[in-house]
Amino acid sequence: MEDKKKSNLIKELEVLHEELKSIGPMMRGSVTVMGKKNKQPYFSVGFKGKTKVIYLGNHRAQIALTYIANYEKMLETVNQMTLVNMSLLKLMKTK
Repeated sequence: MEDKKKSNLIKELEVLHEELKSIGPMMRGSVTVMGKKNKQPYFSVGFKGKTKVIYLGNHRAQIALTYIANYEKMLETVNQMTLVNMSLLKLMKTK
């Protein structure tokens, strides 16, 4: 039973690895709209206590949103991998 469970977990891990490979470009941060009269989209991200901001425009805002969604998908996949790896560790015998 334990060997079958281990085999299933390893297969699940392989599927998650393939998912990671297929995600595509990603970045951490957010798209925000700034300006009082002429509202424009900007990308912002925090690094080492400082916020970096760049102007995007409408076309690049859509690209940035895709990259952000890819980043979030990557995080979710890594979290799933963590749970699978925890289960695999539990199955290992201690010395």
